[in-house]
Amino acid sequence: MTAKVATITLNTAYDLVGRLKRIELGEVNSVETLGLFPAGKGINVAKVLKDLGIQVAVGGFLGKDNVGDFEHLFQTQGLEDKFQRVAGKTRINVKITETEADVTDLNFLGYEINEADWHHFVESSLAYCQQFDLVAVCGSLPRGVTPELFAQWLRLLHQAGIKVVLDTSNQALQAGLTAKPWLVKPNHRELEAWVGHALNSLDEIIAAGKKLQAQGIANVVISMGAEGSLWLSDNGIVQAQPPKCENVVSTVGAGDSMVAGLIYGFIHHYSAADTLAFASAVSALAVSQSNVGVSDRALLDPILANVKVTTIKG
Repeated sequence: MTAKVATITLNTAYDLVGRLKRIELGEVNSVETLGLFPAGKGINVAKVLKDLGIQVAVGGFLGKDNVGDFEHLFQTQGLEDKFQRVAGKTRINVKITETEADVTDLNFLGYEINEADWHHFVESSLAYCQQFDLVAVCGSLPRGVTPELFAQWLRLLHQAGIKVVLDTSNQALQAGLTAKPWLVKPNHRELEAWVGHALNSLDEIIAAGKKLQAQGIANVVISMGAEGSLWLSDNGIVQAQPPKCENVVSTVGAGDSMVAGLIYGFIHHYSAADTLAFASAVSALAVSQSNVGVSDRALLDPILANVKVTTIKG
């Protein structure tokens, strides 16, 4: 029987993606517009999974005032829509890729979740999430949802036996870890923020990853950008190094694409090495394009053939 996957995005967004050589602060900057996309981390994960042939449902919150492009996306891509509509607008995130630096995010505020909204979401999501084998909870918290409320909800999912893949940061990550998700995927910076100091070597990153494991997390996957990724589990430590991308268009969605690749590997019962290699290839493909997704599965083959996977003795 085919596994069923759902993604939850509590703080959805329209991503306005652009690119320029270098941002000059205090000056007028001409930006190449790459697109305006209905997004949010869980939606990005769902788009990639759908492109890879997985049936997936999407849930969370959407602002009633500008919901049209999201509904069009769900209909055209065949995503099962379990989103709860709330008063207000879904926010806009401006994401600028500098060809000589990193991505700069300007995240605006959107809808605010009231007590009634949250109570309804907790009840409905707990009911439908039990229909799925894996639930990916991705992204930041909207106004009105505290880290404590977030953690309480995740604990209910855990108590219901739902395997949660958690991809968030800051206070949401700190709180979410108390619910012992099945897998957590911080990037290098998020792991540094969690542990409270810089991680300047692979050994230090692994040590921090082991501290996460000690919280009761079965799987810890750490993405390190161009340096690849690590997967720590009870079965050991695996490192994957994708080939260098010569034409970086945008790194927006690279982490979400990795989450989708991991889920794809789990569903198909890949080994740890093959799962991380596949996820790394999907992530590497993402940085070569302006929008999130896999338009042609064959594009992954040459990347996957050049992913270097090693086992590290813990």
